[in-house]
Amino acid sequence: MNLKDITQKVVDLSLECGAFIKKEAETFNYDQVEIKGKNDLVSYVDKEAEKMMVERLKVILPEAGFITEEGTEIESEASYKWIIDPLDGTTNFIHGLPIYSTSIALVKDKEIVSGVIYDIGRDDCFHAYKEGGAQCNGKSIKVSKLPTLGDSLLATGFPYYDFDRMPEYQAILNELMQNAHGLRRLGSAAIDLVYVGLGRYEGYFEYNLNPWDIAAGALIVEEAGGKVSDFSGGNNYLFGREILAANTIHAEMLAIIKKHW
Repeated sequence: MNLKDITQKVVDLSLECGAFIKKEAETFNYDQVEIKGKNDLVSYVDKEAEKMMVERLKVILPEAGFITEEGTEIESEASYKWIIDPLDGTTNFIHGLPIYSTSIALVKDKEIVSGVIYDIGRDDCFHAYKEGGAQCNGKSIKVSKLPTLGDSLLATGFPYYDFDRMPEYQAILNELMQNAHGLRRLGSAAIDLVYVGLGRYEGYFEYNLNPWDIAAGALIVEEAGGKVSDFSGGNNYLFGREILAANTIHAEMLAIIKKHW
């Protein structure tokens, strides 16, 4: 399988879907929002972008199955699967905040082998494939070289439902905020991850996540020289609903997380 060729085709598809989303953002209004659950929003833009992705991805790799956010395709038992989020940062999109992206990953069994994220607002397309390095707009990217937590800018996300573990999470936030340059919350896990890969952040962590939120971004971080784990330091981040991605401060962040979590 030629992962380089497949990834480039997904880059082209991501740019096409991103152009559709950007165009729709010009005339979108809140009346077009659907409610999936508490603070869980979706629009026709998400659904149409996902249909576009699925249709094209079936051509790129016919034997692959799908894991999709909006349920366009039913998950199959295929060895290869596309994990796709047509619009990561839907709440931002709905409110007119230009921090959202497309995210497409290819996994073989549970190993992520290709990932593409298009940061629509900044017109930056990130991609990586297994052992091929990470790129942004065709140029190689690496994680930050800042060596300590005290030098670092961090990112996180907040749950929009299931707040049972907020006391533990707030304890982590409290300690990290006092020991880093700052802690940001953009509202798009995919963008948070590629910003770690690009060196804009030194570290990112979040829980209550789905595979489509983090699959592509996790690979991009790893191929950019970063480390990705769950909150225990293990590898169950793709389906384990928690992720820590960082440069060399990974161990410092992990120690704080494990102390409170």
